[in-house]
Amino acid sequence: MMAAAMLVGCAPKNEGAVQEKSFMDLARARFAVREYSQQPVEQAKIDSILEAGRLAPTAKNIQPQHVYVLQSEEAIAKINELTRCAYHAPVVFLVCYDTTLVWTKDGENSGNMDCSIVGTQMMLEATELGLGTCWVKWFDAAEVAAAFELPANHKPAFIMPCGYAAEGVQPHANHFSRKPLSETVTYK
Repeated sequence: MMAAAMLVGCAPKNEGAVQEKSFMDLARARFAVREYSQQPVEQAKIDSILEAGRLAPTAKNIQPQHVYVLQSEEAIAKINELTRCAYHAPVVFLVCYDTTLVWTKDGENSGNMDCSIVGTQMMLEATELGLGTCWVKWFDAAEVAAAFELPANHKPAFIMPCGYAAEGVQPHANHFSRKPLSETVTYK
């Protein structure tokens, strides 16, 4: 399928007709949600979000990511104790990378980069499905690893709270502030 294919399903909740949206419309629609309803997230939607991450490109296609789906009452309580930025979402994706699988060159590894690509695809799929997310690094990785008894080779990269946005949630005021391309791009 062509990259310019239209995405379906981004119609506002109050409109009956499904509208076709482009990738740029989807990218613009996504914002950090910091307040969630407690409506459960359907397993099919969780599966679709995880599949979007699985399809993400990684360095040399090694796929070092490992995603922990925190959704039990105990797991959600634990992550909310470890960071104020889980926002009491009904689902939190704990995105890690396997330190024994990452591609390494010149002393640097691809773990955070690979997880970032995986996470971006997961966030955009969640948006497509009518869910909100937030990218969070505000936690102590060692404490999270210990609390969830992760294997020593699984290093937490970030967490991603996910769920239906609470009624009336809007993007933060600075969400729409974007530098012009002239400040972020240089042609040589």
